[in-house]
Amino acid sequence: MFCYQCQETAGNKGCEKAGVCGKKEPVANLQDLLIYQLKGLSAIAIKARDAGEKTDAVDKFIMESLFATITNANFSYDDFRDAIKLGFSIRDELASKVDTTGMHDAATFKIDESKFDEKAAEVGVLSTENEDVRSLRELLVYGLKGASAYQEHAFVLDHTNSGIDKFHQKALAATLDDSLTADDLVALVLECGKNAVDVMALLDGANTETYGTPEITTVKLGVRNNPGILISGHDLKDLKDLLEQTKGTGIDVYTHGEMLPAHAYPEFKKYDNLVANYGGAWWAQKTEFESFNGPIFMTTNCIVPPAESYKNRIFTTGVVGFDGLTHINDAEDGQAKDFSEIIELAKTCEPPTELENGELTNGFAHSQVLALADKVIEAVKIGAIKKFFVMAGCDGRQKSREYFTEFAKALPQDTVILTAGYAKYRYNKLELGDIGGIPRVLDAGQCNDSYSLAVIAMKLQEAFGLEDINDLPIEFNIGWYEQKSVTVLLALLYLGVKNIHLGPTLPAFLSPNVAKILLDTFGIAGIGTVEDDIKAFMA
Repeated sequence: MFCYQCQETAGNKGCEKAGVCGKKEPVANLQDLLIYQLKGLSAIAIKARDAGEKTDAVDKFIMESLFATITNANFSYDDFRDAIKLGFSIRDELASKVDTTGMHDAATFKIDESKFDEKAAEVGVLSTENEDVRSLRELLVYGLKGASAYQEHAFVLDHTNSGIDKFHQKALAATLDDSLTADDLVALVLECGKNAVDVMALLDGANTETYGTPEITTVKLGVRNNPGILISGHDLKDLKDLLEQTKGTGIDVYTHGEMLPAHAYPEFKKYDNLVANYGGAWWAQKTEFESFNGPIFMTTNCIVPPAESYKNRIFTTGVVGFDGLTHINDAEDGQAKDFSEIIELAKTCEPPTELENGELTNGFAHSQVLALADKVIEAVKIGAIKKFFVMAGCDGRQKSREYFTEFAKALPQDTVILTAGYAKYRYNKLELGDIGGIPRVLDAGQCNDSYSLAVIAMKLQEAFGLEDINDLPIEFNIGWYEQKSVTVLLALLYLGVKNIHLGPTLPAFLSPNVAKILLDTFGIAGIGTVEDDIKAFMA
């Protein structure tokens, strides 16, 4: 295997025997084969769409398959084997409607299941020999993977945008075209940034139209004396259905990780069985899931290989998969998934063991921050707020990520942190105070809510009458981990944001030449020491 799509990849070069994430070689290889298949299927879909054929089944399959291959989403060999077999079926049906003569091998290859591993070895990441072309192709694919995750969250809420599917297929098919130059691929990567903005706007609209506009909200961190269900991941529809099905049962529902922002939506405030947030970032789940005592429900990515001690009480759904765990299947159109098995197990479990006490404040999405715009602008004008620091992104296991905690602690008292995603757990429980009633940590929500931070920046640019967004007193110091962070990064580049710092390391999939392009064009840089970086940012 060879995989370097996440920040923790071995030696910051690539995982070659097993993934640091826990992914095994056979699964990694099938993921490579599935991506190769999606590229060929995309080429056929483009031709079929031009011929007036419907591609709904293909669009959905590509979206879900891209999502399934992101880091910490699916570890199941059987799931990927079955996906590839389904992909052949979908491809053959669509190919029967168009002429595929002369098309790339990815669009026409046919192999027996026994040859999957052998074919995967031929078509993996390293099959592109030119280092720079490989780097740009992978950057593009990873941007699509993250965007597909956001697209799927909107899709389940019946919000779609055919332009997103068209771009994903155009970009996937382009990675098969050896005639494209590095400049051509750079242009596609930037177009992927526009697509990222579109897909995050789509999801923002889907969430707010379905669950209301997030409000500034105080979330409890303690536990009650009832049995509980812990829900993790990102899918708000699964949370809504779980709350409905646990009403009146005496079972409490706790959010974990990126489900924390759900508390800020008006729709979820109707449920007194949604009681608190439990734990923090995804990488600590083995300890936190152990002490929760009740069932854990993983709705999307961010699962780690579970410990045997709680394996019998962790459930998956959607694209999430791990062999040996109970999977909750999708329901028929218009119906809710059946969570009765999770609920019945919860009734037999002890209440959660308390990890911490206290409260967190969140709900600072763009609508709420813009409601405070006059107050914020005045604070900037009088010098009460000198700088905003966007510290959105992901968290991870590496000790070097303590940098972000120390950075937040060391920031001058006249600065404000704008955050979203798992990155918040490095500093959202620190006592950092406020500036004239404005909290120094403004949490916009999930990783996809980084869109809110971009909207805030653009509105501030407008309010201050600035021609360039980079003239704002806003700095970007972002922790990244997986492919959704890549999607957010490309969105920021498309919006014209420059001088973004990424840590704790720059992506291994950036070749030296591609890294130089990003540095020269956009000023992208890594992180240094807390002291030196703050000095440079504040200069």
